[in-house]
Amino acid sequence: LRSGITSVLRRSIEDRPCLCSSASVIDYLHGEMAHLRVEQFRVLFLNNRNFLIADEVMFEGSVRSAPVFPREIVGRAIELGASAVIIVHNHTSGDPTPSADDIEVTKEIVAAARLFDIMVLDHIVVGRQGHVRIAELGYMD
Repeated sequence: LRSGITSVLRRSIEDRPCLCSSASVIDYLHGEMAHLRVEQFRVLFLNNRNFLIADEVMFEGSVRSAPVFPREIVGRAIELGASAVIIVHNHTSGDPTPSADDIEVTKEIVAAARLFDIMVLDHIVVGRQGHVRIAELGYMD
């Protein structure tokens, strides 16, 4: 059943390849990630018109954390010809409140991407209890 729901959501976002609505992106991500048992860090790679190029799981970790390497994210964006990215990860605790480490890695990714004219549009933290958009908290500068 879960894989059926996942494939429907994946088709839904593929049918609307322009990620112009944050609500549809969040619905997709929540369905994919809210109930995972390990932390997963994924990146949505977008072109200059915000059309989805790729949705890739870049890093997986344990129940508590996933290692994140900004250079790999930026390198993959360059390889795909992406102009922008949306980064997202889940909290297995269910609470989507960003940690200090989440905020720090966001700043590192934004700084690295900026060097190559790649926009980081948001970093979304997903939990069973909802989501938090780090861009709304003002940590994307």
